[in-house]
Amino acid sequence: MAFKDLHDYVNALEKRGELTRIKVEVDPELEITEIADRVIREGGPALFFENVKGSKIPLVIGLFGTYDRCAFALGVEDFNQIAKRIEDLLEPEVPESFFEKIKLIPKLKKLADFFPKTVKRAKCKEIILKEDEVDLFTLPIMKCWPLDGGRYITLPLVFTKDPETGARNCGMYRMQVFDKKSTGMHWHTHKDGARHFKKAEDMGKDLPAAVALGCDPAIIYAATAPLPPDIDEMMFAGFLREKSVEMIKAETVDIEVPANAEIVIEGYVKAFERRLEGPFGDHTGYYSMEDLYPVFHVTCITMRKDAIYPSTIVGKPPKEDCYIGKATERIFLPLIKKTLPEIVDMNLPIEGVFHNVAIISIKKQFPGHARKVINAVWGLGQLMFTKFVVIVDEWVNVHDLKEVLWRVGNNVDPSRDIVIQKGPVDVLNHAADLPNFGGKMGIDATKKWPEEGYPREWPPDIEMLPEIVELVNKRWKKYFSTS
Repeated sequence: MAFKDLHDYVNALEKRGELTRIKVEVDPELEITEIADRVIREGGPALFFENVKGSKIPLVIGLFGTYDRCAFALGVEDFNQIAKRIEDLLEPEVPESFFEKIKLIPKLKKLADFFPKTVKRAKCKEIILKEDEVDLFTLPIMKCWPLDGGRYITLPLVFTKDPETGARNCGMYRMQVFDKKSTGMHWHTHKDGARHFKKAEDMGKDLPAAVALGCDPAIIYAATAPLPPDIDEMMFAGFLREKSVEMIKAETVDIEVPANAEIVIEGYVKAFERRLEGPFGDHTGYYSMEDLYPVFHVTCITMRKDAIYPSTIVGKPPKEDCYIGKATERIFLPLIKKTLPEIVDMNLPIEGVFHNVAIISIKKQFPGHARKVINAVWGLGQLMFTKFVVIVDEWVNVHDLKEVLWRVGNNVDPSRDIVIQKGPVDVLNHAADLPNFGGKMGIDATKKWPEEGYPREWPPDIEMLPEIVELVNKRWKKYFSTS
């Protein structure tokens, strides 16, 4: 199910009883955050603020605010349905015969159907503002937390091109509003947008950029997805929505943006210019503090006549970014299994804010297998930032934290089963002594084999005989649940 645009998705949420319209005036500085935070924690609906102080444009927040809503946003009942579609595309990987090549044609044709298409007209250009008409403060941009350095655009889709190859990237990077025509561009060192900017600076050039606000949910999600640099996020969005994303050329920069966007902010990131950005109440539950970041200068704003401004808040979990993160965990598991086929399942607990803790079950096949997986995980894309990797046996439910902690407590000898390593860490890891570089821990919580130096016989788990379980299920079913 592909939503046509953000309006279409908002209307669908309203029909499902998952969106509440608020007509009274509300302040975008702190007040919306407090309301949205309470609603998200209670699993409540998305909120549509029709009357935001200082702006004529309504604001919507909580678009991905529950597991079910996030799945609905991506057109499925369960994230594993998307994972299954990815698995189907990956198999077979390399055809070995002419007939196997023939079998691949429908898959390849279907994938080609998801490539972006360029259009010449779009509602996102119903209003075009240039030069003195440009004023970011006409948008209902939020100040989220008391110590924030200012107002932040928190759900931007930032489009750039590689200055050498022309390859497109779309990422989500917070943008602090400095004045009516400039913002910060919070590019972390490891992000593709930062890589494009560094190339531009090395060439002595500014980097053109365009920021889309308020697309359909598949496009918004795609901007957050941990895709390889050579995979176009808009093609991936087309795959998710099972329909190509329509793109349109921006007015003042040579960049294409989604035609169904509500608002588009165009401009450039100036070479060799840095400005103090922050603090910002971040998804770790702590503030990320001030630092020097590039500056984005606005040349044009275009929008629909009935534009909706999308926003989100981050902070101590749970927030809606947690549900987006769980979608990523499920959707990208098949790709991880392609590299590490011994992996059975994975859990990135929301309390670990997705780069602190990974719990992984494996089909253990040889001595030291858990250590092999620990080190391999630290070499996989954004999983390289994971501070704690816990490996358990295949029969352990990684999503049951009680069982996982029980296995860790019983199966781990700290002098034998702990791996300590140093390497890249997320820039938001405030515990590290140095920015972007710090320690990591791997924990082998599998049952140990004699070949791993365990000198005794590993004790069996305590389990009841199946026939006794079945007997009690039948004779005492009115007293006990058999689930």
